[in-house]
Amino acid sequence: MRKAMTAFFVAAAAMWTMAAHAAGKKVILDTDFSTLGDDGQVLIMAAQLQKERKLDLLGVTVVTGNNWLRQEVADALRAVERLGIENQVGVYAGANLPLVHDPRSFEQERALFGFGESWKTAFHRPQPEEKDLVAPPDGFAKRAKLREENAVDFIVETVKANPHEVSLLVIGPVTNVALAVRKNPEIVPLIRRIVYMGGAVDVKGNTTPAAEMNVWIDPEAARIVMREPIEQAMIPLDVTDITQLDAPTFGRMVAGDGPIQKLFRESWMGEKFAKDPAATASVFDTLALAYLVDPSYATKVDDLYLDVDVSFGPGYGRTLGYWQQQPTPLLHKVKVVKQFDNKRFFDLYVDLLSRPVPIERPD
Repeated sequence: MRKAMTAFFVAAAAMWTMAAHAAGKKVILDTDFSTLGDDGQVLIMAAQLQKERKLDLLGVTVVTGNNWLRQEVADALRAVERLGIENQVGVYAGANLPLVHDPRSFEQERALFGFGESWKTAFHRPQPEEKDLVAPPDGFAKRAKLREENAVDFIVETVKANPHEVSLLVIGPVTNVALAVRKNPEIVPLIRRIVYMGGAVDVKGNTTPAAEMNVWIDPEAARIVMREPIEQAMIPLDVTDITQLDAPTFGRMVAGDGPIQKLFRESWMGEKFAKDPAATASVFDTLALAYLVDPSYATKVDDLYLDVDVSFGPGYGRTLGYWQQQPTPLLHKVKVVKQFDNKRFFDLYVDLLSRPVPIERPD
């Protein structure tokens, strides 16, 4: 009898575990990864949410943006290893160059069209060779290895294998996703939804006066994906500009003695707040993750027909939002987040980023 009861409870626990895992949102993180930037923070937060089974992180697909692909891959491999999820979450290399936008034109564009805060994108620096790669603060990965499958093929095959279940969290240029939907258009109706961090609708850009960085690097890719009939939501500069990390909140996040806290205490953010306690910092991509997990973090959302200016000129990469339907069936309504519940969001932010790592694998 005791053996039978034990077997019953073991089976019930296994069924509960599988059900809980299945209930989590299946997510591919598409990123221009950086260790100490918002992309790195998103991966940490996503890994902790995965432990809670609030999402199921299927893989990390990397695209050139903040830096060149080779450097970002090295940083992402060390990150999954640092978090202890390298066997669960693969890293896949994707597009090294935008579809059309030529990095060699960067200096000419800056002279012709001006730049806003001139965020340091890959275009500011030459492409690195293997010998030029800069190790993360705690060294290169020792165990984590790049998966052989290309990021674009991984997106296609994963969506096909999980129809209507996979959400794409896109926190870099949209090149990988654009290539996936153009290469295999049959996946378009199978994607659950796309949540971006990108764009600037009613505010100025941060890379040029007109354009936000993720969209500006590959405007053609952003336009392709926005014009697909997929459920989509955008976290633009409109909301990230007014959802700013301050010194007291940063202090709460780095108060512990773990490796994540040490990294961030010694990062550019730590230096910034140490020099100026009244300073603030943007945490861009982390808002997109919070919205994907729970859209109620957004307190103001506009439904707009979105498009992207792809004409080469001062408006190149501008996100265009229309209240009224335009005389073309190619544009679709996108949920554009304009305000967040800042207190509630930063409570989540501090909680997830201050938890211990490596993360124990959930049963």
